[in-house]
Amino acid sequence: MNKIDQAYKTIGEVVKILNLKSKSGQKIPTHTIRFWEKEFKQIKPKIFSGRRRYYDKKNVELLKKIKFLLKEQGMTINGVKKILNSSNTNNLDEILNKTIRTDNLRNKINNISAIIKDLKKLK
Repeated sequence: MNKIDQAYKTIGEVVKILNLKSKSGQKIPTHTIRFWEKEFKQIKPKIFSGRRRYYDKKNVELLKKIKFLLKEQGMTINGVKKILNSSNTNNLDEILNKTIRTDNLRNKINNISAIIKDLKKLK
């Protein structure tokens, strides 16, 4: 693990890591992260002078899980709370990793399909 992975991230950096977007696309939706902080007590950023939030790797990973469950699995906040409060979050890690691998594979298949279509056009 390199030093960059261990460094604290600002709320803006976390939004970019999570790839959160506002509906209008104009602003970085930091309000989403602050809302999740209020809802999920497990998220505990370091707050230093100037009331700026800094997130360690553990908090960023937790936010990734929350985003996955809410945005990609369509769960409710209460449903996510139940999962995070349960003792068996290892299954969640496994599901998340499989979903990420599936998404990567799907993207590769789409890229290969596009290349095949382009090659057929050249004939």
